[in-house]
Amino acid sequence: MAMDADIQRQVDQIHADRTMSVIAMSGGGAQALNWLLAAPGASRTVLEVQVPYAASALAQFLGYEPEKVVDPVTARDMARTAYERAQRLSQREGRLVGIGSTSALTTDRWKRGGHGGFVSAWTTHGVSTYRLDLGKGLRDRHEEDRVVSLLVLRALAEAADVAFDLPINLRPGELLEVERSDHTGLIAGLLAGEVSTVTVRPDGALEAEAFFQGGVLSGSFDPLHRGHEALAEAASSILREAVVFEMSAANVDKADLAPQEIWSRVEGFAGRWTVVLTRAPTFHLKARLFPGCAFVIGWDTAVRLVEPRYYGGDKCEMLAALAEIREAGCRFLVAGREQDGVFHTLEDVPVPADFADMFTPISEEAFRHDVSSTRIRVVGPRA
Repeated sequence: MAMDADIQRQVDQIHADRTMSVIAMSGGGAQALNWLLAAPGASRTVLEVQVPYAASALAQFLGYEPEKVVDPVTARDMARTAYERAQRLSQREGRLVGIGSTSALTTDRWKRGGHGGFVSAWTTHGVSTYRLDLGKGLRDRHEEDRVVSLLVLRALAEAADVAFDLPINLRPGELLEVERSDHTGLIAGLLAGEVSTVTVRPDGALEAEAFFQGGVLSGSFDPLHRGHEALAEAASSILREAVVFEMSAANVDKADLAPQEIWSRVEGFAGRWTVVLTRAPTFHLKARLFPGCAFVIGWDTAVRLVEPRYYGGDKCEMLAALAEIREAGCRFLVAGREQDGVFHTLEDVPVPADFADMFTPISEEAFRHDVSSTRIRVVGPRA
């Protein structure tokens, strides 16, 4: 049977956008898969389709057994898991989306609950969940599946910023609600001083004021490069604890980062690393947010940390900052760095004797990487 012309047009628009997706579906929406996969250009949009229909298959897909299958939490978790898979499967730069759909439709046996379901779309910037309540006995299975399928198309289109104009055609008494959680709201809260930290997980999930214990590698990450990642790996091996990246939206001598710039840099961590966003430009302020943690820094940062001229020329201010960092239970792992053809290490840093025990070197054998973010911005990544 030929595809409806309006659906064909909508699907073509989605494929033309080239947003990459993984779709996970349980219970209904099969026609959406047929529409998407039957149209030219499907390989640009659909990375993978998962149909965990049995309860055991759904539990395996999610990594846990949900309390309810047809539930908004289950749909969101399906979308989030699908998004994680999209991050692993994508081979090119571009927008990613995970779609999770779980529904209960008319069948050959009596059901106590209602008909309908939930469709969620997970992206780097947020999650949208669509709740659909269908009237019992108003449609046959094929017609109910068509409604769910149209909703899957809508969720995918809106996640890709593609206009959706197909009618869902609900009947009187039926319901369609949309709940959106915009991750950028937390970023706005951070910039406004309403929250002190926003943790961005590798799967794109955000959490305000999350507790962390381990290593913290701070920087501007413009861009994140292999040297940063290798340093985090070396530090994690030394500490025998996890290492997260920390990026401050506020700077001592520069304007605050704009939200769009923050997101641009955060996208470099997607699928690989956790990054914590703060408004703490100095280490004594960072220590208040990460008590008991080890800061992972380079030689050049260590020099600035103990140099009075970075404290307005006031040595007492420098010593007070170090004392506050110690009081918070924090310490430093210091990696060497090449400058002007010379490889400098912690031995070249004039650490005050009273604070020497707070600083531990990372050996050149454990880590050395001579390319900086500045060089990459100027001449591009080195092979």
